[in-house]
Amino acid sequence: MVLNGAVAVVTGANRGLGRHLAAQLLDRGASVYAAVRRPDDLDLPGVSPLLLDVTDHASIRAAARIATDANVLINNAGISTGTPLIGGDLDAVRRELETNFYGPLAVTRAFAPVIEANGGGAILNVLSVISWLHPARAGAYAAAKAAAWALTDAAREELQPRGISVSALHVGFMDTDMTAGLDGVPKADPADVATQALDGLATGQAEILADDLTRRIRQALARGPVPTGR
Repeated sequence: MVLNGAVAVVTGANRGLGRHLAAQLLDRGASVYAAVRRPDDLDLPGVSPLLLDVTDHASIRAAARIATDANVLINNAGISTGTPLIGGDLDAVRRELETNFYGPLAVTRAFAPVIEANGGGAILNVLSVISWLHPARAGAYAAAKAAAWALTDAAREELQPRGISVSALHVGFMDTDMTAGLDGVPKADPADVATQALDGLATGQAEILADDLTRRIRQALARGPVPTGR
């Protein structure tokens, strides 16, 4: 996928990894729709603000009617509530699934026809090492990201005949607001992760593994379930 001259929609582009992805796409010569819930608060020069809430299907459809020139979609928006599946609040579990699985699914369904009409392109889903590593304390997040991994693989097969490649970015902890409360764990630089993600997108990699932890866990999958400890 040639990013110079591409037109990209990046969800959750106001902060963290999404902001770095949007900024680096601009640096690579792409035009960027920064898809956020509060466009008036966006302070990223050079992007086109786009109202989009991944849990609001009406806003998704409206965004697809505006960004009719898009040929790249990056499903980055997500949440982590730290909710276990058995003892945690069921509404929080549903919220994680709505945001981290049904959100990317709905956005992909809305934008796939747009990308196809523009001659094809690429979709990148921002996933996690937690797609494969399932700690009980983050059971809701793990379930949602595992489902999003399946979504990515199934969508890749379904959209390939339509000229759309689908890639997954898997990464462990990043130094963003989402992990601000986690001390004593290595955290990747989101700017570096964004660079790896866009390099992988440009070269058509199906899976982009952005850190050593993620690469180790991916290799361990071949040996059976990955222990998460107690």
